[in-house]
Amino acid sequence: MSKRATSQKLQVFIIVWFGQFISLIGSGLTSFALDFWVYQHTHSVTQFSLTALFTTLPGLLISPIAGALVDRWDRRWTMILSDAGSALGTIFITLVVFTDTIQIWHIYISSSIISVCNVFQKLAGATTTALLVPKKHLGHASGLVQIGESVSELFVPALAGILVLKIQLQGVLLIDFATYLFSLAALLIVKFPKHKNTHSKNNNPEKQGFGSIKSDVIYGWNYIVTRPGLLALLIYFAASNFLVGIVSILIIPMLLAFVSSATVGTILSIAGIGTLVGSLVMSVWGGPKRRIRGILGFGLLLGICMVFTGLYPSPQLIAIAVFAGLFCFPFIASCTEVLVLTIVPSDVQGRVFALQAIIAGSSLPLAYLVAGPLADYVFEPLLANNGLLAGSIGKIIGTGAGRGIGFLFIWLGILQFLVSFSSFFYRPFKTLDKMATNENF
Repeated sequence: MSKRATSQKLQVFIIVWFGQFISLIGSGLTSFALDFWVYQHTHSVTQFSLTALFTTLPGLLISPIAGALVDRWDRRWTMILSDAGSALGTIFITLVVFTDTIQIWHIYISSSIISVCNVFQKLAGATTTALLVPKKHLGHASGLVQIGESVSELFVPALAGILVLKIQLQGVLLIDFATYLFSLAALLIVKFPKHKNTHSKNNNPEKQGFGSIKSDVIYGWNYIVTRPGLLALLIYFAASNFLVGIVSILIIPMLLAFVSSATVGTILSIAGIGTLVGSLVMSVWGGPKRRIRGILGFGLLLGICMVFTGLYPSPQLIAIAVFAGLFCFPFIASCTEVLVLTIVPSDVQGRVFALQAIIAGSSLPLAYLVAGPLADYVFEPLLANNGLLAGSIGKIIGTGAGRGIGFLFIWLGILQFLVSFSSFFYRPFKTLDKMATNENF
């Protein structure tokens, strides 16, 4: 590939990335503003939780079909139509807001539409990276994507809070719509290279990638399960997501047991800075050449950080621990994305990424389900002032409100460390980097 052609493709990637970054900010503003509206008008945690459910569940359910379709369709037009669909969902909720007829179910419908469109957009965007970015720069490109996500997570909540007060929900929705137009304009002015169909009908029938939607989904599943390294990696993420998911739900209740809400906000902002710094480092460095070692190595560090998060009720210690923990996330995510982009043919990547999201994310609902009962009925009573472990473990990590959750975090961190450490010795993991180097899976 000539330097000029490579440079042109990288320019296309930057233009598309920037358009999606602007759109991501708009979507984040709307998400925060709608959550704020729901809780302000209902004062119901259940309604608030249902909003999150409709934001995630439709996309999760459609992922297998979306992955099959993304592998069939033109990637650029998939992203264009996905952004257009999300814009229509935003227009719908904007109209009911301006006509003062908004109901909770309107938000559920709009959130569901946007959730489905976002899945298509993210899958098409992720699989396009390999078409636009040379292999040696994939780590840098993935780090750049992580920067966009971390910046939005860091600054959007505060910005949305200000905008809701200044221009209200209507103004935020209009800003979101404008960001969709910006993203669409970026996509319309560029062209994507065609991806090769490595599993055409002229190949071995056993490797045919395209048939009915059902057979495409089955093919994607078979592609993963017949490759032990990939399947093991997704199982590893399912286990890790379960452990981290419990921490993500209980971190705020633990903190509120001994610090103010303002301090909680400060600690969470510091955590967001950790993600941003990790993304910046990843974009400049490009990540370790041995991607599996990078994933598992930062998984080990994440486990240690989880232990320190629960070790002692010190805001300073917890701030450092969550900063370091979230610093690990961009490296884990980027190494995984680069690994899949490198070893999986482009016409199969949509299905693999979709099934990866389902398998790796399947444990999160269970984590959210068990987190509360574990804290309320098991660990918090153990470390109450007169609890069963107050005279032993309590002398080390403290007793009282929040200390049971801290003890749970310590166990979760130990399990995260052990899962990552033991994975180093699983032979199929050792072969993944070699497969990536040979570009032949």
